[in-house]
Amino acid sequence: MVETPRPKLIFEGTCPDCGERRFPFPQYLPDTGDDFDWLVRDYEGFRAFMLDELAARFPGRRKWTAADLEVVMVEVLSAVLDQLSDMADRVAGEAYLETARRPESVRRLLKLIGYSAVDKAISRGDITAGLSSLEAEEKLDSLWLREPNLMDKARQAGPREIHTQQRMVTVEDYAERLEDHPLVLRAHSWVEWSGSWSTLRVAVIGWGNTLLDEVPVIKVPASIKGYEEELKKELFTFHTERDIYLPHLGEVDDPEAPPVLRTVIRPYLEAYRMVGREVIMEDAIPMGISMSLSLRVRKNYFQSEVRLAVAQALATRPGGFFEPGRLRFGEDLHASDIIETLMALEGVENVCLNRFKKIGQQFADASDSGTIVFEGLEIAVCDNNPEKPKRGYYRLTLNGGRKG
Repeated sequence: MVETPRPKLIFEGTCPDCGERRFPFPQYLPDTGDDFDWLVRDYEGFRAFMLDELAARFPGRRKWTAADLEVVMVEVLSAVLDQLSDMADRVAGEAYLETARRPESVRRLLKLIGYSAVDKAISRGDITAGLSSLEAEEKLDSLWLREPNLMDKARQAGPREIHTQQRMVTVEDYAERLEDHPLVLRAHSWVEWSGSWSTLRVAVIGWGNTLLDEVPVIKVPASIKGYEEELKKELFTFHTERDIYLPHLGEVDDPEAPPVLRTVIRPYLEAYRMVGREVIMEDAIPMGISMSLSLRVRKNYFQSEVRLAVAQALATRPGGFFEPGRLRFGEDLHASDIIETLMALEGVENVCLNRFKKIGQQFADASDSGTIVFEGLEIAVCDNNPEKPKRGYYRLTLNGGRKG
């Protein structure tokens, strides 16, 4: 034990009554060192280390058995240290998003980087609305415990979302970010000089070839079940996650006067565009295509079956050749692509393209060259709707096969 130091009075000045009290502290104790191997983390390592220490401390003892009290105490202590080491590793792992295993830890770490897993789950409908914040968190934690794959998806989606550029800064950003909107299939952006300042213009291809000043009626053929509801759900989730106003969407004859496509997209554009940047939205320029096709049907197929298959292959429905958004702005149309599409149908033996041109007397037939050239905002359309001949049509002649 270190003794309490005794003070000493030292007079060093000229004044005999002025002294200084000093305490002579003892010398520091020497460092004993650390001979413990801190890299040992498991039962076998702890047991071997302590048995080696016993053998070094008692060199006269030549034999150690499992029944010795010292060995039993070493093994018990090694088991406890192994459990404590595992607990320390688990606690350390919960501090990082990549290694965290508990749902509350993953949820807390995601919230630290600005990703609320609870709000995302509510917007997708995974958690029933109307619950309090604490109840929603508890329900999400129990869901993640039952289905760890959902927790892993959130673990990956959080960093990816916060590192994704969402603002519209460069000219290319305007087209890329607008294409993220569920009702925008294609977008093209460019800059024009207005004489006093530069104006950014954006052209879009709306869902179902809807023009900007038309009402986007979300309707698809009845054969594609569930697609309409999925699109509406995706649209609602898109606006909810970004906290952007979404006008009510209804049918064309809705008494509430549903908004046009421009009104739906404009709040999203205003929320992410650069301040002071004038942005003008424009429609794509649809160019109707006129085609005359002659097909030879195989002898074992009915002509009606082949006619229906051709109509589906060249349709504007999802998966069709003229599906809205499949062709880009200014993308040339090649006859070889259409022939390849039709030749892939069952029952088609040969395809002959007799006419291939843009609608209008000023455009020449391109069946010989096999390519229709498009420029700027032009896109190829072929709705084959008798009520709208300007939006393209084709005439189909079938030879061979079986009648009916």
